[in-house]
Amino acid sequence: MSDSVNANPKDRIGINKPSVWAVPMTAVYIMGQAMLDGVRKYGLFNWREHEVRADIYIEAARRHLNAWAAMEEKAEDSGVHHLGHAMACMAILLDAQQNDKLVDNRMPDPAYLKWIKEQTDD
Repeated sequence: MSDSVNANPKDRIGINKPSVWAVPMTAVYIMGQAMLDGVRKYGLFNWREHEVRADIYIEAARRHLNAWAAMEEKAEDSGVHHLGHAMACMAILLDAQQNDKLVDNRMPDPAYLKWIKEQTDD
């Protein structure tokens, strides 16, 4: 029996579909803890019931990333890892964008994007 991807017709189709195989399960479960904290505070799937303002979730994610970068592992109010909260914010933004619930009030900044590109070695 061959281990070749071409051995089974399902393999040829399945190999090209979106996958979470390479996503670390630790990250998924810690994000799940953050999502559960959100369920307790705001209700299950609250971001599907209401519009999601991009700026609110961007700022929340930044606060969690900054707290973690400043050596605080877990949010004081929830006890959940800051990186899990940041991932939850990103997941909600992606879901809101996909489901037409995003209030896209991001600040366009082409000068910043140009500057970053110029500063980045290829």
